[in-house]
Amino acid sequence: MRQVLQNRKTGKTVVVDVPVPVLQRGRVLVRTVASLISAGTERAAVETVKKTLVQEARERPDLVRAVIDKARHEGLRKTIDSVRDKLHSSQALGYSAAGIVQEVGADVAAFKPGDRVACAGLGFASHAEVLSVPKNLCVRLPENVDFEGGAFGTMGAIALQGVRLSAPTLGEAMVVIGLGLLGQLTVQLLKANGCRVFGIDLDSSRVELARQLGAEATSVSGSSNTDEVLSWTRGRGADGVLVTTATESNQPIEQAGQISRLRGRVVVVGTTGLQIPRESFYARELSLKVSRSYGPGRYDAEYEEQGKDYPFAYVRWTEQRNIEAFLDLLSEGTLKVTPLISHRFEIQEAERAYELLSGETNEKCLAVLLSYDSQREPERTIQLAKPHRKPGDHDQVRVGLIGAGDYARAVLLPQLKAAGAQFGSIASASGVSALDVGKKFEFAQAVSSADDVINDNSVNLIVVATRHDSHAELAVKALEENKHVLVEKPLALDDESLDQVISAAAGSSGQLMVGFNRRFSPLARKAQDLFAARSTPLSILYRVSAGQLPVGHWVQDPIQGGGRIIGEICHFIDLMQFWVGGPLVSIQAGALGANSEAVTHDSVLLNLGFADGSAGCLIYVCDGDKALPKERAEIFGEGKTFVIDDFRAASMFQNGKEERIVLRTQDKGQKDEIRAVCEVVLDGSPWPVTLGELAATTRATFRAVESLRTGQRRVIDE
Repeated sequence: MRQVLQNRKTGKTVVVDVPVPVLQRGRVLVRTVASLISAGTERAAVETVKKTLVQEARERPDLVRAVIDKARHEGLRKTIDSVRDKLHSSQALGYSAAGIVQEVGADVAAFKPGDRVACAGLGFASHAEVLSVPKNLCVRLPENVDFEGGAFGTMGAIALQGVRLSAPTLGEAMVVIGLGLLGQLTVQLLKANGCRVFGIDLDSSRVELARQLGAEATSVSGSSNTDEVLSWTRGRGADGVLVTTATESNQPIEQAGQISRLRGRVVVVGTTGLQIPRESFYARELSLKVSRSYGPGRYDAEYEEQGKDYPFAYVRWTEQRNIEAFLDLLSEGTLKVTPLISHRFEIQEAERAYELLSGETNEKCLAVLLSYDSQREPERTIQLAKPHRKPGDHDQVRVGLIGAGDYARAVLLPQLKAAGAQFGSIASASGVSALDVGKKFEFAQAVSSADDVINDNSVNLIVVATRHDSHAELAVKALEENKHVLVEKPLALDDESLDQVISAAAGSSGQLMVGFNRRFSPLARKAQDLFAARSTPLSILYRVSAGQLPVGHWVQDPIQGGGRIIGEICHFIDLMQFWVGGPLVSIQAGALGANSEAVTHDSVLLNLGFADGSAGCLIYVCDGDKALPKERAEIFGEGKTFVIDDFRAASMFQNGKEERIVLRTQDKGQKDEIRAVCEVVLDGSPWPVTLGELAATTRATFRAVESLRTGQRRVIDE
């Protein structure tokens, strides 16, 4: 399908063919008919990408600190590679569109195929022929609102949220500074609230348009504005000022302070400098609010991505309900958007539209609409390179990748490439990341669905690197096709799914492998060697300072991610099982105290019991200092001790002496893990982790979650 993308490194905007997005739980697939380019907002987004690294570093010191921290813990080379990867990725543009529902995912009851809808959300309602939109970001169009009007839904909700925050009452005098698209909608909304409206802008044509759309008085921005507003308000000043500009200048906020009445209200809806002039704001005792986009729910992953709505009685106006209200006003004829449309382009002409926004054509614009041929059959498979091998060849590892997230890009694919693997088909949920990653690693094709990857006869290794809830299902499908499978942890999220995977693996000629990479690290293997001939149990103390995940992160969702015990702690359980070399039989979990910013049960203490009497204690905390290295393991047995410090260094103690081992760079075993995977594919070598061990590790995480809930020690196989 066609989609508008921007390269993060060059800033160039292009229309490219991208695989159609896959239908997901809680989402709606929409065939786009129209989408809106906001001259102010999207111009700012494009210009941000075009800034130099030095400029961006000055504006975002938090990102600089994050890069420095990453380099400290993971090494300079890995950090540079990660930054380069981000710079070469594509950014989807657009956040307001309208179209026709094609399919609805599980847990979606409010929509059906054929519904006409408005769609919202950066990364969801993009300029693309087919959209995958969470249900809370879709609104059904009223019968007499066309698709062009529906495409204004998001922008209308942004304006409406700003108006709500200004709390206008009938007859109040309100000033709008900035009469771009957002300002013009704000003028009309204030007029619909029964307010007197004064509009200010640098552009005289926009000032005139605002007057035509309901502004009682207007003025071109300048030194006389204060006197004009005071005269218009009978010497009292404005009851409320809404700043809807798109500028870095501090002038709009200074002007807002000068024209407001005593105890007036100022709401910033657009972008402006925010160096608050204390004298005017103090003297008038002004209140200042910064509007947060299009309403409650914005930036809340649980609302936007997971579909958890706020109770209507307690949160009357969410972003979805703001869009509904805006569309209702369009339907009634209270608002007009047609006069705001300055240009229309077909999707294949989108590059011209962005040249217009950038000022390259020296042509004024306001609302720019893209139109789509909803009858055109969009491409589902995008050819990227010639196939490296023909079906039936057996002398090469040929990878089919499902999921193209950060770990796949930064770790799995570089290691597979270094090991000599070739790449066949790649699929991701959005299609954009599949295209970027596919081009970078010379995949033969980018496809729309996981089934397309699994059914590609040219590949002999399926790598599953999706979100956790799909791991088991995809592994079963690939194993049933007798493909070798590498699944990123975790293997499954519940006992039933785990049983299905293990059963499929037992009956397949393909081998099941899980990304428990730490057991392949050189330091972990040295530790195993030290205790290889032991006859007494081991005692293991493992500390992980994992850091916090934000509330609402998909890993914490019980359906998508399963939580951090299942999603990450499986790594450390597997590693302790590797060192003991015998079956894990029981586990007990207890919650550790967490601060107010942490997710409940992110910090836990686990006690593991093994069949030979060995014991492991895992302390997993999320609220430690970021400067502390993430992992430390101490293994004791038969008078010897082995200590691993974050897989960068180790100390081996025996016979009263210490032997220090220091690696050149951190090595968590990914390189040797991928080499082992390739050996399995090429010569049929057995995977060094048995199905029993894979099942025991995964099942132990389920029992840990149960133990955390009940407070009781749980047997692994019960």
